Amino acid sequence: MAEPAFLFVCLGNICRSPLAEAAFRAAADAAGIPALADSAGTGGWHAGEAPDRRSIAVAAKHGIDISGLRARQVTRDDFERFDHILALDPQNLSDLRRIAPPGARAQLRLLLDAVPGWEGRAVDDPYYGGPEGFERTWDEVRTAADRLVDALVRTR
Repeated sequence: MAEPAFLFVCLGNICRSPLAEAAFRAAADAAGIPALADSAGTGGWHAGEAPDRRSIAVAAKHGIDISGLRARQVTRDDFERFDHILALDPQNLSDLRRIAPPGARAQLRLLLDAVPGWEGRAVDDPYYGGPEGFERTWDEVRTAADRLVDALVRTR
């Protein structure tokens, strides 16, 4: 059986989605679950850039180095490459549905739909705030990542 593949998507791929990718990788590694993870943005203006320094700092605080990640924009190929494309907010989910090729295999949904009671919620966008917003974002994406990995463990 092939490793399940997850793509985490926000707007610019420098704050929320790199943190979601990192949280998922950490949770999967801790559980011994092989899985592919990546992140991207629906917008391309940050393509090639490292994550926001505040995202790098909050990930490092939790023992994860994301400084080597680089932003990229979602491509049509992503809809065939990934099993799950998880948007970090409803607007990006809507944009993903609009650009998805007909018959794409990827399942599209909100990341926080993985957490009972959080369905339909957006991951807080910390970009215009201070470090506490990035910590809150980390808590949200880590909680969702743990639930995603729990679901993978149950299906093994």
